[in-house]
Amino acid sequence: MLSRTADHLYWMSRYTERAENTARMLDVNYQTSLLPQSAAVSKVGWQGMLSISELMPAYQAKHGEVDPQRVMQFMVRDESNPSSIVSCLRAARENARAVRGSLTTEAWETQNQTWLEINRMLRTGDFERDPGQFFEWVKFRSHLSRGVTVGTMLMDEALHFMRLGTFLERADNTARLVDVKFHAVQSDFFGAASEKDQEYDFYHWSSILRSVSGFEIYRKVYRDVIKPERVADLLILRADMPRSLHASLNEVVQNLVYVANDQSAETQRRAGKLRAELQYGHIEEILANGLHGFLTQFLDRVNDLGARISRDFLVPA
Repeated sequence: MLSRTADHLYWMSRYTERAENTARMLDVNYQTSLLPQSAAVSKVGWQGMLSISELMPAYQAKHGEVDPQRVMQFMVRDESNPSSIVSCLRAARENARAVRGSLTTEAWETQNQTWLEINRMLRTGDFERDPGQFFEWVKFRSHLSRGVTVGTMLMDEALHFMRLGTFLERADNTARLVDVKFHAVQSDFFGAASEKDQEYDFYHWSSILRSVSGFEIYRKVYRDVIKPERVADLLILRADMPRSLHASLNEVVQNLVYVANDQSAETQRRAGKLRAELQYGHIEEILANGLHGFLTQFLDRVNDLGARISRDFLVPA
């Protein structure tokens, strides 16, 4: 496959996944903001949202003080923000258009229809009228795009590069989410908390789980009250949790094997080593050594994998 074609397919999938992840985080923040809470607590959540995406400097340069409505506008419809939902879906559509011949008709029409529909929704004010419904729509279109791709495309290199983009982006985003959200809780993970703290923590941890469609999964797996260490275990180490770091790395390693070439051995080795550490890791060890340090190192290694994949297979940056 031509490296330029592989590059477009890879980034089409990354941008689609990024739009979904942004919608998930915005939706949880929006739903949480409707609960009784002080303005200071609410502001922390929106600051965390910008921190996850490393967009705090860009937001402050344009809008100054963190305001929920401005943050949502910045993260949804601001075309000058490359990580906004509209920017991601535009980039996904442009990458798809560039390799129209490598996609099935259904896969192309799904991307194109998503782009046309989001423009209509933003123009007619659908987002402002019901943000929650809008975020659900973005998630649905991403799910539809993945389903149509897997259900209609030949299982060749084109599909494998698309899967690589999806799961590398997902690993990056889940790690950022866990890192920022765990730091947002002020009470000690394992210490005694007041009844009010426990109530806040329940909504906090359940919101994290809902942002990765993990609330029902947590109940099914652990059958217990929500505990921070188990949330971390689910989102980092469990291979059967679809959006966990372990599950994402399993997909990255598998698809690297399918597209391997003469110069990708070191990339495969590093991806395999990172996956092995997740496969044989224990959450107690990770928490004892420092969750923030673990996740920071994980993000550095995922970024390194992304750079190596670009160098080995795609158009050089």
